[in-house]
Amino acid sequence: MAKRRPSGDGMVRKREDGRWEGRIVIGHKASGEPIFRYVSAKTQKDLLKKLHQNIEEYRDVDLCEDSKMSLGEWLDRWLEEYAAPSVRPSTLEGYKGYIERNIKPHLGDKPVGKITTEDIRRLYRALQEHGRQEEHPQYGYRLAGSTIRRIHGVLHEALDAAV
Repeated sequence: MAKRRPSGDGMVRKREDGRWEGRIVIGHKASGEPIFRYVSAKTQKDLLKKLHQNIEEYRDVDLCEDSKMSLGEWLDRWLEEYAAPSVRPSTLEGYKGYIERNIKPHLGDKPVGKITTEDIRRLYRALQEHGRQEEHPQYGYRLAGSTIRRIHGVLHEALDAAV
């Protein structure tokens, strides 16, 4: 008799070709059908390791069919539809600068639904160590902690609106 897997731990099976396959639910379509993420490996142990990494990566992320939009596209939309009506023009220009110079070069191409906390940590680490790509004549490559906090605030508001 097969053992029952814990709830939320995904599905595991051995395929006919001898490889192991796992599946987790990462979101739901508009009709309510689940969206699956499939993983395969040569051994069951390797599969479980990959599966648990995926479970951690997609925890707190509820994807839908429309989540193929990149972060760069979403940030442009957020600036236009959410931020512009509620902030001063000078604040909006500051937001645009943070997004264009700091966020988009690192995460702009990644789909919104696949951004993880580790991606955001890497962004902040890169900004602390290297700052933006082009050298600023007065400040060099490093960004001040207060600037990184402002970038965090902009990204946080935009991602909250995406949810």
